[in-house]
Amino acid sequence: MSKVLIIEDELAIAELEKDYLEASGYQVEVCYDGEIGANTALVGEYDLVILDLMLPGIDGFEACRRIREKKEIPIIMVSAKKEDLDKIYGLGMGADDYMTKPFSPSELVARVRAHLSRYERLMGQGKEENEIIEIRNLRIDKTARRVFVDGSEKILTTKEFDLLTFLAQHPNRVFSKEELFREIWDMESVGDIATVTVHIKKIREKIEGDNQKPQYIETIWGVGYRFKV
Repeated sequence: MSKVLIIEDELAIAELEKDYLEASGYQVEVCYDGEIGANTALVGEYDLVILDLMLPGIDGFEACRRIREKKEIPIIMVSAKKEDLDKIYGLGMGADDYMTKPFSPSELVARVRAHLSRYERLMGQGKEENEIIEIRNLRIDKTARRVFVDGSEKILTTKEFDLLTFLAQHPNRVFSKEELFREIWDMESVGDIATVTVHIKKIREKIEGDNQKPQYIETIWGVGYRFKV
């Protein structure tokens, strides 16, 4: 049974989310404080975190940063704030998804299911023989889920790794943001394709020597992105 941690200071919302998730077969725990929630996520064995933005203790951005430094589990950030800047910042901190309140509990369950399904498939890959992708100075170990540039390891989030690997496996092919969103996030209409732009930016910051002249991920203006070989 997958274990979900909800970090939410509004009791009514937390209990509603908990009820729906438990009814869908998940084991759920709730924290009402950002500091306590982040620490709980780090010491506990959770498969996914639902993280509110506005919290006592520390806010959701800081909690997300602390969790992401140590763990790759999916993080869904939720907030009443609708500004794109908050969404971009949250994704930049390592969140895998961002939901704006109010939202239906059934939508939350659908997103949790989608993120967990993909994460479990990826973590269940065989370990007998590591599958490696090597392109110039970039080395992607698909099995160990590790990335190296010039021999130095770069730490990527789950979705950053998935996106980079997908593009590297399909070199010289242009993908639109919509296509990448469907492929990596497993959802067609739920979500915001701005997520793709944010993740591409974060990947470039980690693997490119010069973001203005990328060696690997090229922007095809008005179309999408292409991995160059």
